[in-house]
Amino acid sequence: MTMTHVGYACLGLGALLAAVLPRVVARRPLSVPMVFLGVGVLVFLLPVELPDPDPVRDREWVEHLSEVCVIASLMGAGLAINRPFGLRMWSTTWRLLGITMPLTVIATALTAWWLLDWPPAVALLLAAVLAPTDPVLAAEVRVGEPTDAEHDEDEVRFALTSEAGLNDGLAFPFVLAAIAFFTTAGTGWSGRWIGPWLWSDVALRVAVGVLTGLAVGRLLGWMLFRANWEALRLSEHREGFVALGATFLSYGLTEVLHGYGFLAVFTAACAIRAAERAHGYHKVLHAFMEQVERLLTAGVLFLLGGFIAVGGLSALTWRGAAAGLLLILVIRPLTGWAAQLGGRTEPRERAVAALFGIRGIGSVYYMAYALGESSFGGFERELWAVVTFTVLVSVVVHGTAATPVISRLDRLNRRAGRIAGPPPE
Repeated sequence: MTMTHVGYACLGLGALLAAVLPRVVARRPLSVPMVFLGVGVLVFLLPVELPDPDPVRDREWVEHLSEVCVIASLMGAGLAINRPFGLRMWSTTWRLLGITMPLTVIATALTAWWLLDWPPAVALLLAAVLAPTDPVLAAEVRVGEPTDAEHDEDEVRFALTSEAGLNDGLAFPFVLAAIAFFTTAGTGWSGRWIGPWLWSDVALRVAVGVLTGLAVGRLLGWMLFRANWEALRLSEHREGFVALGATFLSYGLTEVLHGYGFLAVFTAACAIRAAERAHGYHKVLHAFMEQVERLLTAGVLFLLGGFIAVGGLSALTWRGAAAGLLLILVIRPLTGWAAQLGGRTEPRERAVAALFGIRGIGSVYYMAYALGESSFGGFERELWAVVTFTVLVSVVVHGTAATPVISRLDRLNRRAGRIAGPPPE
């Protein structure tokens, strides 16, 4: 017996658990991510020789594993959204992106600068890394599978899913701002990086990401549903792995063109969905991507639990823990609430959408990516400790609260006539 064989057995067990657990924990104050995170901690505490997960030492594979996980979740999210794209229809999303996200970055950066006494660029990096939301870590707060109805999504699930689909890409400019800031000023202050950053990293790369994703999505939508040649009209063959091809094509092409691939993947998914919105093939594509996403998420969280078990939080101070708690419990809820004032959401919906700003796999990716571009003055261990602690708190708090909170919200909305039909199974 070798460690390779043990690894195969663990992979098989993990895949089976990923299939069974969603049904076991359904309608309970428990989430699948909580289980995999806990299993990772327990396995790496066992008295057996296992390689220590270390995102600082093994930064490159952490970056690529979390990268694939994020783009899989973005494709799945885009394919699941039933609501047609529009400024008014997506108004809650625009508020969360245009108001909540920048305010969260600013408030978190100021908190890290003041509380941790970190250099401004390092504080900005922490804020940027923790900016993306990730409803995949609490399935109750995201939309379900694609349906024929365009307007059957409640505002909370739609807002959190669409926000996560877009802010995973829109966090990139803030991460690149922190890198440019540190490269220019080190541990001091400088504003010389702002002009080039606004043009290249904000305007240009966002435009390339959106336009490339839109072009790829529309081309694939035509090919899947309307192509004259039957061999190209893949919707008739019901093969789910086509979604994986669309994911990698839109992401890879956009990155080659120096755009934001995360934005492109979500945009392409929405464009494919819009090509033939009521077609049953979307359920096939979404189901395949959901399975891929679940497997990858389980792997990342298992390893994150292992990192915690072998001392990943040893560099965490009470100030770093306080910064993470303030983000989860104060900064995101307040900025999320403020952004929705005067919008489409009712007060109770506004509170739930503000509360569930879940931090997860996107933060792991951005941390690994940024530390591959710069050492940030030797703050790597401290940064990883704060990010890991924040993700841990988010997984536990949001995973525990999601089922009872969303179930109660559904009941209240059903009584008020805002949702039709029986409770979801």
